[in-house]
Amino acid sequence: METGLEGKPWYFGVAVGVVIGILAAGVVWYQYIQPKQDAIAAEEEQLQGLQRQINEGRAAQQNLPRFREEVRLLEEELGKLLRILPARRNVQEIMRRVRLLVERGDLDLKRFRPGTEQEKDFYSEWPLNISLEGDYHNLALFFDRIGRFSRIINVDNLNVDALRQQESHTLAASFTAKTFIYKESTGGDDLGDGDEL
Repeated sequence: METGLEGKPWYFGVAVGVVIGILAAGVVWYQYIQPKQDAIAAEEEQLQGLQRQINEGRAAQQNLPRFREEVRLLEEELGKLLRILPARRNVQEIMRRVRLLVERGDLDLKRFRPGTEQEKDFYSEWPLNISLEGDYHNLALFFDRIGRFSRIINVDNLNVDALRQQESHTLAASFTAKTFIYKESTGGDDLGDGDEL
């Protein structure tokens, strides 16, 4: 019995060699070359993603000064709006300013009593019950000055009565000064509801 390629035509040996070569090349391809090509393709895809991120970062870097200026302008605008409609009650500040107006206007502050907040859509309405004594001219100046506060304060339920004992002051005024609080931010209270001066 013959083993091997003895006695076979030469082209049979060539065909077997070609088949073995193709099989060996296939094994080498699938075992070594294909995984390397897949790894290279994955790395190229990752590199392209990184290039896109770099380009986006460069574009954002070029716009950074403009964005910073926009943020600065928005922060200034927010500061102005928060002076008009603050995010906290700040009783002590309002009380200090009212006392300053009272002293400048030669008035007597008889009562300063914060009321209970009333919730609205995006703000709370906060009443402050105030009583003063003074003369007509000084009371008018007080209301004019309170109307010039940067914070919104509306005067409501104004009652003015003549004083019986007319020493230095001739009128007594009691009213509700309503101010407003922006509800998005939480702020602390300086003085609780119901506390009186």
